[in-house]
Formats: sequence, structure tokens, C-alpha cells
Amino acid sequence: MRAMGRIFEVRKHAMFARWNRMAKQFTRVAKDIAIAVHAGGPDPAGNPVLRRVLQNARAVNMPKDKTDAAIRRASGKEAANYQQIIYEGYAPHGVALLVETATDNPTRTVASVRNVFSKGSANLGASGSVSFLFKKMGVFRLDPAAVKDQDELELDLIDYGLEEMGDSTGDKGEPQLVIRGAFNDFGRLQEALEKRGITPLSAEHEYICAVPIELPEDQAAEVLSLIDKLEQDDDVQKVFHSLA
Repeated sequence: MRAMGRIFEVRKHAMFARWNRMAKQFTRVAKDIAIAVHAGGPDPAGNPVLRRVLQNARAVNMPKDKTDAAIRRASGKEAANYQQIIYEGYAPHGVALLVETATDNPTRTVASVRNVFSKGSANLGASGSVSFLFKKMGVFRLDPAAVKDQDELELDLIDYGLEEMGDSTGDKGEPQLVIRGAFNDFGRLQEALEKRGITPLSAEHEYICAVPIELPEDQAAEVLSLIDKLEQDDDVQKVFHSLA
């Protein structure tokens, strides 16, 4: 009976973790939708940024009624006006962090981020203190089955800003083909894929660290715990780090 009870608790914990992760993903996408609509209007046909965000919504299985509701809210008179702010600093053991937020209350957000840093023995720095260690890149994740000839695609996309192309694995263990290019070439790469009839599983930007840091397992776990606490904040969209 005790063993059955432990199994039940483990499964319940996993279920809650999965739902929490899904809720966080939906919140992040809804803010991305609001920012995209505010910048370019509610019609995906004429707003490539919104079109990209809706692709990402499908990638995290966000229901269409929720994305439609987010577009309606973002189009309304009382829509939240989110600011995108990046906070920089160092986690324990010299790991650089970029904390990307979307907030309608910067005072609340910086206080919350500073609190997590402080409790995690981390140091919140000034703008520019670690960003020079990262390169902003456009990242497209594709279903390999949707690409007939990967070598041909790679050669074609070089003219549109492709810098890296390789195999990867998604959150559910599914194979993916990852394409990276300088963020300034994001639109060119997106257009090139669309012309070839390839719909990415997701299309986002990432900050890639040029010199990642290797840490022992216990120190890496300490850093990852801090990152997890930051990601749980409602105003935090993504956390990028220099941990290998």
C-alpha cells in the first residue's frame, strides 16, 4: 500500500509539473501575441511576427480558441502594453544570465527578479554587463520529415543568412532539424522557408553564448535551480545562460 501511495504521489507531482509548464508556455505565448498585435496589427497575413508567434503557439499545443482570445484582448482598448526588458547578471560559479521579460509593471518585475537573484546567491548587473558574451540569433526548428533534401536546403539557405544547421531533439524526444542565423537575417530566413512550403515547428530568437562554462554536476544543479525559479516568474519570458 505504501509503495502504491508513493507511485501515486510521483504521478501526481509529474502531472502538476506538466500542467504548470503548459500554463507558463501559454502565458508566454499570450504576451508574445499581445506584443506582435500592438506592433503590427491583428491580421497574421499582414503581420509576419504574429504569424511566427502563432506557429509557436501550435508548437506548445495552445488551443486555437485561446490564441484567438489573446488576439482579441490585444486588439481591445484596454489591452496591456507590455515592455520587453532584459536583465543581466551572474549566477553562482560565474555563469552569465540574460533574463528576458515582458511586463506592464517594470517596478514589480525588477523587484521580483532581484529577489530571486539575491536568494540564489547571484548578482544582478547593469545593462551590458554580460550581454557581450551572447549573440542574438534567429532559430527555426523543423520537422525533418518535411524536408526532402537537407543538403540542398542548407545550400539554398546560405544565401539567406544561414549560419548553422543540425539535428536536435525536442522536449518530447522527437527529432528536429535546427536552423540558426544572425537575428538580422531572421525575416529573410523565414521568407525563404515559406517560399519552399516549409512551416517551422517553432521560430524564435535565442541568445547563444560563445564561450559556455563547464561545471561539476552539483554546481550545475545549483545554477539550474536558480534558472528554474526565474522561469517560474509570470513576467519572465525566457532565461538564457552560459552553462554548457
